Amino acid sequence: MNLFQNDPRFAGIEPFERKVWLASPTMHGDEQHWVDDAIRTNWVSTVGANINEVERQVAARVGVKYAVALSCGTAALHLATKLAGEKLYGQARPNQGTLQGHRVFCSDMTFDASINPVAYEDGEAVFIDTEPDTWNMDPVALERAFDLYPEVRLIIVAHLYGTPGKMEQIRRIADAHGALIVEDAAESFGAKYRLNGEWVETGTLGDYNCISFNGNKIITGSAGGMFLTNSREDAEKVRKWSTQSREAAPWYQHEEIGYNYRMSNIVAGVVRGQLPYLDEHIAQKKAIYERYRAGLSDLPVRMNPFDPETAQPNFWLSCMIIDADAMAPSVRGEQDYLYQTVPGKSSPHEILDALAAFNAEGRPIWKPMHMQPIYRTHAFITTEGNGRGRSNAYIAGAGIDVGADIFRRGLCLPSDNKMTPEQQNVIIDIIHRCFQ
Repeated sequence: MNLFQNDPRFAGIEPFERKVWLASPTMHGDEQHWVDDAIRTNWVSTVGANINEVERQVAARVGVKYAVALSCGTAALHLATKLAGEKLYGQARPNQGTLQGHRVFCSDMTFDASINPVAYEDGEAVFIDTEPDTWNMDPVALERAFDLYPEVRLIIVAHLYGTPGKMEQIRRIADAHGALIVEDAAESFGAKYRLNGEWVETGTLGDYNCISFNGNKIITGSAGGMFLTNSREDAEKVRKWSTQSREAAPWYQHEEIGYNYRMSNIVAGVVRGQLPYLDEHIAQKKAIYERYRAGLSDLPVRMNPFDPETAQPNFWLSCMIIDADAMAPSVRGEQDYLYQTVPGKSSPHEILDALAAFNAEGRPIWKPMHMQPIYRTHAFITTEGNGRGRSNAYIAGAGIDVGADIFRRGLCLPSDNKMTPEQQNVIIDIIHRCFQ
């Protein structure tokens, strides 16, 4: 860290006295009231008024008929994926997943919680490349994927950093091929998408929909997630699975594999206290995004993109990508990295290291799933078709890989809604000095 603090480019900048986080929980006081109420009334398990109320409020806010409160967003994604597999291929044996022997088309640039449920259910993820307009699943690449794997009947779509993907096109393609959609709206609670001329919230755009209340999300319960649906049958099935699939018998009887995935009434109390502040948090996050966009406008960088005609993001994380010709040389290993300082240029890790030196937290863009060691043998589809094995010693060009390029040049900026404009101005100044 001292290397940056002693670097003449950063002369006059002092480390923040208190760390400026990427995104941390923002408590308002209401949360304590509902947690205390759960403790006072002795409803501290996985039933209680807080759970009932957050399910009601979230369903009403998003615009679905049913919400099932679960222990985390990953639990919601797992049960949504399991439910889709059962609908498509029938009930599995207890020692098998519902997707055994089947491929699933998945967003490539996302957190692995979007994808791992496919493996939980014994399926095989096929990764669909990212488009540059929103950094989400590319519909053109998705269509190419169906050319290669026409038997696929399930698509898992994630909305990156709070920006909705191109769901109208993706839904059209899914319907044409008889495929179901699991919507991972973990990062985009409160975001809106224009579908058929109407603004609708993410969490309503798939056949099975999920959100997260993880500690750094725009609304948090410290943990927690939700499954969202308009189908009472699906909601009841997920509710059953999440409580160990207990049957209606006077003893513990089980005819299906179940899970301990239900949200606790204490976690629900935190969520209940948070929900009234969702729009306030979105406005704060948007202001942070706009300050970055204005403050960095004279640098060879761009903010994470969206189309205002079709999307109203929740601006969960503000990100930036460095122009290709302004990238200083840098390389990454599996767990380390190296970069060169070049006047007039910079690289994501130089900026991240500089921010860390002054007590501010950023992070790299999600590393695409097709680049992850655990999934390197899985298919990866781009707008050109098969994205694997594209390099050639005898023919120029290495093929399109949009996600890898965004990962190489992009980074997530400090986006905590408790960050003051003055602190953000210092962060913007640090970024400028990285290009000096």
